[in-house]
Amino acid sequence: MKPEAHVFSKWQMLIAIASLIAIALHFILNDTQLMVGLRLADIPLFALIIIGGIPLVTQVAIKMFRGSVGADFLGGIELVAAAVLEQYLASALIVLMLAGGQALEVYAMRKASAVLRALSERMPASAHRKKGDGVEEITLTDIAIGDEILVYPHETAPVDGVVTEGHGSMDESYLTGEPYQVSKAPGVAVLSGAINGESVLTIRAEKLAHDSRYAQIMEVMQEAEQKRPTMRRLGDQLGGWFAVFALIATGLVWFITGDALRALSVLVIATPCPLIIAIPITIIGAISMSARRGIIIKDPTVLERLPTCRTAIFDKTGTRTYGKPELTEILPAAGFTQDDILQRAASLERYSKHPLASALMQAASKANLALIEAESVSEKPGQGLTGMVEQHEIAVTSRKKVLQMKPEIAAIMPPTAAGLESIIMVDGKYAATLRFRDAPRSDGKSFIGHLGPSHQFNKIMLVSGDRKSEVTYLAELLGIKETLASQSPEQKVAIVRAETAKAPTLFMGDGINDAPALASATVGIAFGQHSSVTAEAAGAVIMENSLVKVDELIHISARLRTIALQSAIGGMAFSIIGMGFAAAGYISPVQAALLQEFIDVLAIANALRLTLGNSIKIDLNDQKAG
Repeated sequence: MKPEAHVFSKWQMLIAIASLIAIALHFILNDTQLMVGLRLADIPLFALIIIGGIPLVTQVAIKMFRGSVGADFLGGIELVAAAVLEQYLASALIVLMLAGGQALEVYAMRKASAVLRALSERMPASAHRKKGDGVEEITLTDIAIGDEILVYPHETAPVDGVVTEGHGSMDESYLTGEPYQVSKAPGVAVLSGAINGESVLTIRAEKLAHDSRYAQIMEVMQEAEQKRPTMRRLGDQLGGWFAVFALIATGLVWFITGDALRALSVLVIATPCPLIIAIPITIIGAISMSARRGIIIKDPTVLERLPTCRTAIFDKTGTRTYGKPELTEILPAAGFTQDDILQRAASLERYSKHPLASALMQAASKANLALIEAESVSEKPGQGLTGMVEQHEIAVTSRKKVLQMKPEIAAIMPPTAAGLESIIMVDGKYAATLRFRDAPRSDGKSFIGHLGPSHQFNKIMLVSGDRKSEVTYLAELLGIKETLASQSPEQKVAIVRAETAKAPTLFMGDGINDAPALASATVGIAFGQHSSVTAEAAGAVIMENSLVKVDELIHISARLRTIALQSAIGGMAFSIIGMGFAAAGYISPVQAALLQEFIDVLAIANALRLTLGNSIKIDLNDQKAG
């Protein structure tokens, strides 16, 4: 929250408290007559109108001259009308309604933004930089690219970098909700926000603090909170129209009945606070709830559009990482043994988060092979994994990459087969081909199968730039019938655009090479475990490769729509019903103010359900995500 907003919140709270005190004094002094025509009980109300009412009316007038007409505009008119009609208690209640409503809104916004505040409080305020033979403490803004930063046990990494000294592990589970320890050694990348384990690590800063991944996540969430999606804009527009409707209704009641107090009652109960306050609170609550589950909402319109999507398109690169691949074959070249290849590859892969890494480590464990320390580890997107193991340069890469650099190797490599594969190079020479079979996790096939019955998806496609054998194999495992293989990024975009023209489309990819396709879909979801959060064109980024998270996001978006409509339409309906009773003379101005305050609190409480709820019920495998 900005400092000026915090001060404003305190001022509104003080006015609300003063209103309660003034109303209480009014009832205590109710039977005391000060002089003819003036009761002592009215003095606290007069004071409140001057101290609290005049600033509120001034604030409303300034907004009106700036072209902003909403709920507080009606409140200002109500306050002036009640004072002119000598309804001082009603005036005090209107002051309480305006100040208390704004204070409640600020509180609700803060509650809905709790995840963002927790993220900002998690980052350290300072870092430890090596300086000669010593260490100096500096602020994060003083960190320069290339600085060597010491990260002590249990500290949070302040910037993105690469380990230069030390061996250990880090917890990179922030925003994923699940423990995830990643081994660290010289050459291995470190993400800002990761919590160090038991060992001291020295990292070389690769990015400035404000450009690091954690800062990107913060920036994305802050921008998402400021964006005004269609639903929120619609709420503002309806609020303006409702204000006009309320003024016309008030004028008609006054004209027909000639009773100014009755017209005032209609006006007081007509304030559309639920419409204007509840929708943004619900949206921010959905953003925070998503963040708690490792889902970064970059564009809040995703939350509105997702329930409308009827076609789902998966990128194969992203979907295959949902599975648990198993090593099925090691085909060594002359001069290498299976155990030698497996030991070296697994020793290097333990520093990787690639899905095939766990398969290699499991295979090495089953073969009782001890892992060897690796140095100078490097893993760049699309480039494979490289490092030094026992003075030998080991590279784990793809057939396509190898043949681009050394096409002559094709003659000694085994033919391609269904499933996944990795190529092992030792000191620049072809050493082996590793073959894997990907057994998707339980959420894969069940997720695909439930999209139609549970979420009204009519078409599901698997589109990839990979070879047909791999795409077909995975499609069969996942239960997807429509597949397109060997597609270039340009062809993917054309496919997504063509499908989006027919029906709202959801595209899911890894966010590295799929930016144009993500941007072309109605909703683009990227799995951002290995890619930049801000560079992707996706509207939402899921920090771990889990289809359960996609299902959670679909349910969060559906719940957002339901709660926002309940708060907005329900609040308006209650106000209109109250206006009818007030027009009939059954509700006084004081009762109208109390009823409107009750409606406001009810709408805000309903909007906060999305934030305060601990769980989202999902229908995937009848699980409940907490």
